[in-house]
Amino acid sequence: MAKVAKRRDRYILDYYDHEGCRKRRTMPKGTTKKAAQDELDAIRKSLHGGYYVPVTEIPTFEAMAGEWLELKETKIRSSTWAVYEGHTRNHFNEWLDFRINQISIEMVDHFIIDRQKSGMNISTLRKILVSLRQIFTLAVKRGYCVRNPMDYADMPTSQGKESDGKKIQILSLEEIARLLDAVADQKHQVLFSLAIFSGARQGELLGLKWSDILWEDSQIHIQRSFNNQEFYDTKTKGSNRKIDIGPVMLAKLNDWKFACPPGDLDLVFPTATGNPTNHNNMVNRFFIPALDAAGLKKIRFHAMRHTYASLLISQGENIKYIQVQMGHSNPTVTLNVYAHLMEDKNQGSARRLEGAIFPTGHKMPLQMCRTTL
Repeated sequence: MAKVAKRRDRYILDYYDHEGCRKRRTMPKGTTKKAAQDELDAIRKSLHGGYYVPVTEIPTFEAMAGEWLELKETKIRSSTWAVYEGHTRNHFNEWLDFRINQISIEMVDHFIIDRQKSGMNISTLRKILVSLRQIFTLAVKRGYCVRNPMDYADMPTSQGKESDGKKIQILSLEEIARLLDAVADQKHQVLFSLAIFSGARQGELLGLKWSDILWEDSQIHIQRSFNNQEFYDTKTKGSNRKIDIGPVMLAKLNDWKFACPPGDLDLVFPTATGNPTNHNNMVNRFFIPALDAAGLKKIRFHAMRHTYASLLISQGENIKYIQVQMGHSNPTVTLNVYAHLMEDKNQGSARRLEGAIFPTGHKMPLQMCRTTL
């Protein structure tokens, strides 16, 4: 018969395991009777469910995180894996020696609160918590935890603070002209132009091949990216997309094709020897100097992608079209990122609505105009 007993100042769990052996487990000092009973109930549930694991076989958080990283290594990009590894190495030191099932919902709550009080950027914190959730998910799958504490923890909220997220940087029409005029060489003039007029990501542009230019359709076909000195297929079906470009941009590409250094990789923006362009060299040696020459403040290369989106929004393009061109997974993602750029008033829309309901010259009924005092 399983029971909770108290000896001296600690509670002891007394039960029989899956092999019929009697087990006595002393709870940590300070554990309440309710907490001890909850733990015993969880053990009994796992015994009845057939997924009981002896406490001595339950790994530490450090070992669990290590197994998670090992499984991830062959399934994700090396750059993404490096981010995950950094999370486990830099942010969970206080839990490394705890058995994975000892980390409670309350401990996770305090972890989140402490990071927010320390001023950690909420976007960074949320990414760290994604890694934490996946580690616990693996522990549940292995039978080491009855439940995932992340399912019950209080997730961080921005509380409307602007500092909780990075402000999107965009260029004005006048700044775009100044930037492109300041670029001295043809390759980077075309590269920066295409970044603005296609909204393609930096890696997608550097991985672009001449076979991806659909001359007859006035489109570029995004099928891969070049990041951290490696080529990758697009992450999602949405990222593999065809982006419309105008005749001026198409003419720029056509002129550059004749001057482009040849190479076995058939890249649109290769080095002088035909090899892939290093993104750090491109930014530091050409993009930032062009900003300086144009008298513009320092911005990220990614700001040109945001600029493209803002231009489409200002033209009143359909949000679904913008989503497809940007390569977002769905329109909600596009709205979450760029909703603040959309006009919050539209008198033209209001007039069209009235025009659809009331015939031309028809006056609104008097009773609809009265104001109740």
